[in-house]
This record gives sequence, structure tokens and C-alpha cells, in this order.
Amino acid sequence: MPLPRELAELQERVEHEAIRHGLRTFRVVFEVVDYAQMNQLAAYTGFPVRYPHWRWGMEFEQLSRSYRYGLHKIYEMVINNDPTYAYLLEGNTLLDQKLVMAHVYGHADFFRNNVYFAHTDRKMVDTMANHATRVRRHRDRLGVEIVERFLDACLSIEDLLDPQAVFLGPLENLPAEEDDASPEPLPPVVRKLPAKDYLEPYVNPPEWLAEERERLAARRRLERRFPRRPVRDVLGFLLRHAPLEGWERDVLSIVRKEAYYFLPQRQTKIMNEGWACTWHTHLLEHHLLDDSEVIDFADHHSGTVATLPGRLNPYKLGIELFRDIEFRWNTGRFGREWEECDDMAERAHWDRKLGLGREKIFEVRRVHNDLTFLDEFLTEDFCRRQKLFVFGLDRQRDAWVIQSREFEKVKEALLFQLSNGGTPVIEIVDANFRNRAELLLLHRHYGVDLRLDWAREVLRSIASIWRRPVHLETIVDGRPKRLGHDGNRPTEEDIEAVAAPGADGAVPA
Repeated sequence: MPLPRELAELQERVEHEAIRHGLRTFRVVFEVVDYAQMNQLAAYTGFPVRYPHWRWGMEFEQLSRSYRYGLHKIYEMVINNDPTYAYLLEGNTLLDQKLVMAHVYGHADFFRNNVYFAHTDRKMVDTMANHATRVRRHRDRLGVEIVERFLDACLSIEDLLDPQAVFLGPLENLPAEEDDASPEPLPPVVRKLPAKDYLEPYVNPPEWLAEERERLAARRRLERRFPRRPVRDVLGFLLRHAPLEGWERDVLSIVRKEAYYFLPQRQTKIMNEGWACTWHTHLLEHHLLDDSEVIDFADHHSGTVATLPGRLNPYKLGIELFRDIEFRWNTGRFGREWEECDDMAERAHWDRKLGLGREKIFEVRRVHNDLTFLDEFLTEDFCRRQKLFVFGLDRQRDAWVIQSREFEKVKEALLFQLSNGGTPVIEIVDANFRNRAELLLLHRHYGVDLRLDWAREVLRSIASIWRRPVHLETIVDGRPKRLGHDGNRPTEEDIEAVAAPGADGAVPA
């Protein structure tokens, strides 16, 4: 449905200014929807059609109630697609629509040019509709309850992905494990030191030889482990190796494909929103605002970037860091000369007039995700100006308090929060645990603990897909534990040790 004339003319103005300032997007298509349609689209994560499942209805009901009570209002929504579809809320003022359009063009440029979105399906609207049709066919043939129960199990593990898998080739081409057909290893051979017969017991003690044989045998057993290396793409491993029926494999492939489509949006939330805010601010302040709109724009924009106590606003952090990068590269506040300058007066007035800021932020937009963005460009000066700090619960006072303002601790807390999207890192380390075709997973403890009630439910879901018991080694209250589920009941046992996090290829004994 075409836009009203006034909005169509406004889009032409916004698009002209966006292109003139270097933004490169797919064709952007706007549609005007009412609040009920907007809530439905939000429940469907922005898409007009999704496969049938109860969670969409639950999301819609929550959004509708929140809107009726005045707790939220969705001004816009945009989809990473070619063409890029975006929605405008009916009843917004012309200023709101102007702001939303400029914001959308920032998102559209980010979607098209950021390297982490390069693998995504640019026809995802059509793909989602195809997924919906396939799931409906399975429901019609097998029944709603059977399909939804399996979908529940798949969706409970949709974030157990490998962020690097998208750079290894098409996701549909699952790589074969290296040791699928590895030959039976030879018996371990211990190398002895040369010695005369009467010195043999002393040069090559029998106890040492026995220990060395056991060590080599353990190493051979490790080499025979399947998979040989830990697998982080749990969905892909189950899709390839679980004993699934045809329709189950189809449903699991749908969940996995959609999960990888949404993965870059989780990886770049701060950058994506910061980039869109940067450009809606610049375009409106310098080119699109009328004099009568300045105060209202300031009010609406301040609401977008406002930071509530104890919460991190990705819009605020993103726009401020992009502004800081542009300022630093314009003035030359980077590099060895800047780092080695210890004269505070000189640093306060430092300006080499390089004018490289705009070029630099476009480069950053192209090659970084949130984790590398903050790791590379978060500075002590920036943290001090933005008044960032680490807070925590003081159990003696039963109150939340500021624990530290030190730059290193603030940065560490932010990076931990963003590592793997703030979710635990889980890997498959043995698909034949105890030689009984049971699945063993390992929790790499990079600062994110497991919620044990959730972990048990997830293990139950994986066991229903694997058709055999599933185990997970983790740390609970500082002690190594092995959680498990056989599909009927959970289990828990103490273990001696869990593989050290970060050790390449490390697996539990």
C-alpha cells in the first residue's frame, strides 16, 4: 500500500540526505500500521508471517497489555531484507515520522554494510513465509501437539550457536567431522631409553613404563573421541547426528536457520542502535528540522537515549561512542604520540585537525561487532565522561551499591556482559559418553553462571532430540558438577574437575 503523499515526499527528502551523506542501503519500503498491527509485527519479530507457535500469541498479549497501560509505544520497526521493510505507527506526528525514517535509514545502512550481516538471507520475508507453510503442513499431518512439543524443544536451545560458523561457508553445508571414519588406533608404544640388561630396571623403571603406557592410552582414547574437537554449534550437531525423523529434521533446520539470521542483531545491538541514532540526530539537526520542531525533537530524542538507574541503554552508549570516535579521529587523539603525552593541559587542547572522523566511523560500522567495538574504542576518558561504574548487591546492607569506577573493571564488566550475548558458552565434547551413545556437554565458565532450573529443562529438551541421556559439566557454587537428564528425570553428581576454560580442545577426563 503506497504511503500518503505527505509521507512519500518526506521519505524522498530523508533518502536524499542519507545518500548524500554516504549511507548505502537497499531500497527502503515503508508501511503505515495501527498499534494492533504494530504489536502483532513486534510479536513476530518484525515479520508479517511466522510459523505457528504459541509463543507469538503470548508475546502479542504482553505487548498489547503494555501498550494499553501506557508502559510502551513502538514508534518503528525495520527488517534486514532486500528491499528493507519498515513500519510507521499510524497517529505519529509528522516530526515522529521524520525521526523514525532517518533512524530507519541508519539501520538499513548498517544491515547492508556490516560484515556480520553479510551471510544473512536478504530474502528472509519470503523465507519466513516458506517456513510457516512447511510447519503448517507438518501440523496438519501429525497434529498440533506433536509438532509444537518438538518446536518447544528446539526453541529452548536456539541460542546454542557458533558465532564463527557463518564465516566458514553456507550454513546449509554442514561440515563433516574429521574423525567420522578414523581407523582404529594402534596400541600405545612406549619409547625406552637405551640401557644394558642389568641397568634396565633402573633406566626404564617398570612403574614409569606402566604410567607412560596409561598416559599414551588416555591420549589415544581422547583422539578417538567423537567429535574430536568441542562443537559449539549444538543445533548443527544435532541436525547432523541426532536420530530424527524427516519432519523433525526439517523443523530443527528451520529453527537453526532463523537463529543464525537473528544472531548478528544480538551481536551488534549497541552499534546498530548507536549508528541509527547518530544519523537520525545528524540528519534532523542539520537538514530536516523546521525551527518549530527543535524543542519537540530534543524532547523525543532525549527520551530515546535516557538511561535509567542501574540499566545500560544501548542507544545512549552506541551514539556517544560513535561521537567519541569521530571526535578523536578528527582531532588526532589516537596513536603513539597521543598515548605517550602526559601533559594534561596539552591533552585537553589537543587538535591535529586531521578530519578523519567520518571516514573512521564508516570503517568501524563495517568491520566491528559490539564486543570488538567496546574492546577497541572504549577509553578511560570516555568512561569518566559518561560516569560509568560497576554496581552490585551489598548483602550486609541489602542494597545495590557502586562497587568500582576503575576503568579496567568497568570495561571487563561490559565485555563479560556482551560475550556470547550474555548467555553461557556450551559445547558438545563427547557424543559417546561412557560408551553408551550419551551426549556430554561442557559449560565454558566465562563469567556467566547457569540457572539450574533452566539448565535442567534445556537438558530435558536436548535429551528428547538426542533420544538418549544428556549430561552437562559445569560449576555450581564453586564446585564441579555434572547435571544430567534421561528424558524422564534430572540427575546431578559431583565430579573431580571440569576442563579449564579457554584451553584449546580441552575436554573432561
